[in-house]
Amino acid sequence: MTRTAPTDNTGDTDNTENADPAGRADEADHAAGEPGPAALLDLFDRRLRRDAVDDTPGCRIERVGDVVRQTGPDWNGVLWSALDEDTADAAIAAAAAHFEALGVEAEWKLYSHDRPADLADRLLAAGFVPEDEETLMVAAVAGQPREAVLPDGVRLVDVTDPEGVELMDRVHRAAFGGSSDGMREQLLRQLGRDTTVMTLVLAGDVPVCAARMDLHPGTGFASLWGGGTHPDWRGRGIYRAVVAHRAGTAAARGYRWLQVDAGPQSRPILERMGFRALSTTTPYLRPAPPAGSPAAD
Repeated sequence: MTRTAPTDNTGDTDNTENADPAGRADEADHAAGEPGPAALLDLFDRRLRRDAVDDTPGCRIERVGDVVRQTGPDWNGVLWSALDEDTADAAIAAAAAHFEALGVEAEWKLYSHDRPADLADRLLAAGFVPEDEETLMVAAVAGQPREAVLPDGVRLVDVTDPEGVELMDRVHRAAFGGSSDGMREQLLRQLGRDTTVMTLVLAGDVPVCAARMDLHPGTGFASLWGGGTHPDWRGRGIYRAVVAHRAGTAAARGYRWLQVDAGPQSRPILERMGFRALSTTTPYLRPAPPAGSPAAD
């Protein structure tokens, strides 16, 4: 489970290994039709947060009390918690101390339905700084188009080498107003992993959109990340095509659900495609201690 990436937010205003990747039987999987929003949110919380697993080399996910935290080369932070007014401050302090001792930046992945209700204020008081709010959206793979419909002269290719990652980085800089060496290094590490699918859209040989999908074996969920479209190519249906392409890949591998942390520009497009808003999520970041400080040594 890797989290460090731009949200799936195109800016486009275009009005596996397992035979059964879901792995675990669940009422939400066997219900007639789609489960309701509350049941689907509970499924997401359990499978991708509370019971999260990651076989990435160097990654460790552990439960400490009522907190699930991850450490590793791609992302460090808190995935899930079950806190209350009496336990929250101590748990936040323990998590901050843990990541500070490692000398790394940490993210507390806060959802609007997490408790206690004032958890955001408590994170702020502990030195965590909020970034932009995103919308947690989920759709059934079965209800999504599977084929990418692109404008003439535009094609879609899989990214399989470092040159492709550099093109993805170029698109991210244009679409999101910046990128980072850390994200580029993460994408390079993910090359060749069976659980990561990277995609580029090219107009001729010019990259105009880039996206990634992370597959989570044993959960039934595939997560969509990136999705940025170059400003000059927005409004032409490219973002929708990239979602459809990833839905087709997820379906071929037996996954049932697509999950997105959507920004304000992609949310209306995804809603028209049948994605449902289940919650909101805000990354709360705590910077790494300064180089040379006792915690960083």
